Amino acid sequence: MGYIVNSIDPHKTAMIVVDMQNDFVAKGAPMETPLARAMVPVLADALKFCREKGIKVIYTTHCHRSDGSDMGLFDDLYAPIATRAGLVDNTPGIEIYPELKPAPGEHVVKKHRYSAFYGTDMDIILRQWGIETVIVSGTTTENCCHATARDAMFHDYKVVFLSDATATYDYPDVGQGGMKAEDLHQACLIVLAFSTADVMTVETFKSRVL
Repeated sequence: MGYIVNSIDPHKTAMIVVDMQNDFVAKGAPMETPLARAMVPVLADALKFCREKGIKVIYTTHCHRSDGSDMGLFDDLYAPIATRAGLVDNTPGIEIYPELKPAPGEHVVKKHRYSAFYGTDMDIILRQWGIETVIVSGTTTENCCHATARDAMFHDYKVVFLSDATATYDYPDVGQGGMKAEDLHQACLIVLAFSTADVMTVETFKSRVL
């Protein structure tokens, strides 16, 4: 089971950088994900490679209106969202982390749910570009990156999921036991590799680009 993306055509491929925004990546941020900050150099190297090869790069940022009108159940799930401490539209927290800032002309898609495809124009943009394969990077592995990879597959894109350019945080025990970030990340990679994506490192990804 699981499919392999043996070769990657740069002209039909896009890198989706999921939610590498200040509210997740910056030190002391309301939804700080230290392992996302730690993998910034690896992701920055992957983005440099993509731009050199002509692979399109597109970003997402997760945000909600300050009045909560697009929030859904997120205020029940995350205290920083409920208190408007994080992920508030038109604040510095939703801007892309400076070390990964978009190049001129690259788009940042605002999203209000985990998936980059839900309620956004992501699919419209990718179809216009003639994209057939998407590379998924960013944070968090099990939520926004996983949901984006799944939705990409549901939209019939081939999916490459970068194991060392995605990251998450420790999960507390909310009734089913807690889980360390590294273990959660690995478990998610196992699931994705079986059912959704070709999971690989940045270096492997580079080696498969035509």
